[in-house]
Amino acid sequence: MLSQTLQDALNEQMKNEFFSAYLYKAMAAYFESEDLPGFAVWMRVQAMEEMTHGEMFFNFICEAGGRAVLHAIDAPKGDYASPYDVFEYALEHEYFVTDRINKLMDLARAESNHATQIFLQWFVTEQVEEEASFGLMKKKLKRVEGDGRGLLMLDQEAGTRTFTPPAGLTVTGA
Repeated sequence: MLSQTLQDALNEQMKNEFFSAYLYKAMAAYFESEDLPGFAVWMRVQAMEEMTHGEMFFNFICEAGGRAVLHAIDAPKGDYASPYDVFEYALEHEYFVTDRINKLMDLARAESNHATQIFLQWFVTEQVEEEASFGLMKKKLKRVEGDGRGLLMLDQEAGTRTFTPPAGLTVTGA
């Protein structure tokens, strides 16, 4: 059973996950407009991951006896100065998400809600991966700054990224 406070916080994080998907989709659009289709693929895959994360929160809230509430999502930033700028902004966003997940975990601990803590542990671990992934791409972009050939090679590499849904994720209903 979820307290109202925890339910509200989980719903807010669900919104944050869906906003993240929206943000990364906007970044994919930026890359498409810059003729960098590989980076666009990278961001589309990231958007799919975030949609999946939002779905995981939705499922958990419902399974835990709560009420999933979908809140309005603000328009994301869509213009950037460079590919490096995109990944710098995205990494800062991931730091925000990590902070929110950590605060949710603190709340679940304070309420001794063990099921929510177990659910959130996956996200704690996932955020380490997210920050590392964005951070590595940011470092690579810094390394090739001003080198068009290097940028095109990174774009090609980014385009090989694929989406793998988390194990055990199911969507039920007809």
